[in-house]
Amino acid sequence: MSLFSLGRTVATRGALQFVEQHGIDHVALIFRHASGDWGDLDKDDVKANQDAVAYGGRIFSSYVFPQGKLYILTEADRSSTCLMCAEEY
Repeated sequence: MSLFSLGRTVATRGALQFVEQHGIDHVALIFRHASGDWGDLDKDDVKANQDAVAYGGRIFSSYVFPQGKLYILTEADRSSTCLMCAEEY
């Protein structure tokens, strides 16, 4: 169940290469993000996401893999959600 609108879902070239190269299900990551499983965040970032869901604001997720890290960012206006590699942020 999605807690918020994702808007247009996009991914960077680097993120698409990363998930393909390492056999990562990027769709499952986006579902995790939308359902409130924000991955590897500290308690302050989790609280910021909870507030953003309730009151508006940017929502950010971080997923760590042995090969690297992926981020998912939903814009405050919910117009888009982007999957990207950490170094592309």
